[in-house]
Amino acid sequence: MAKRQNVELMVGVFMALGIVALFFLAMKVSNLNLSAGGDGYQLTARFANVGSLKVRSPVTMAGVRIGRVEAVRFDKATYEAVVSMRIDAEVDSIPEDTFANIFTSGLLGEQYVGLEPGGSQDFLRDGGEIANTQSALVLEQMIGQFLFKKAGESG
Repeated sequence: MAKRQNVELMVGVFMALGIVALFFLAMKVSNLNLSAGGDGYQLTARFANVGSLKVRSPVTMAGVRIGRVEAVRFDKATYEAVVSMRIDAEVDSIPEDTFANIFTSGLLGEQYVGLEPGGSQDFLRDGGEIANTQSALVLEQMIGQFLFKKAGESG
């Protein structure tokens, strides 16, 4: 009887560990973070098209995550998307002439903001805006342009 209880206890512990592991895996895949995330400073950038960029998408520089997208909103006055980003506090020397691009990664097409530093000696501070941006490439538009071009060549 005691041996059976020990086996049942071990199975229960194993199942609990499995559920905890699945929880952390789900957090990693969904870009959720259990930390408060209030550290760092905020930058904004304006794009003509953000594609499917979402809140909590990574912000990278040289392939390293340096922050997260905090908000994506539409500006009615300029008809542009305004992306607010929270940059980690230790990355405090982003040049003012930095380029912000929206890239796609992986097979699922997850989009993220990639920053390419410029050569300015002045740095962006909290509340600063990145002026140089390149919008997301939309696959449907590219295919449409290709087909339109091919139709024009044949006619």
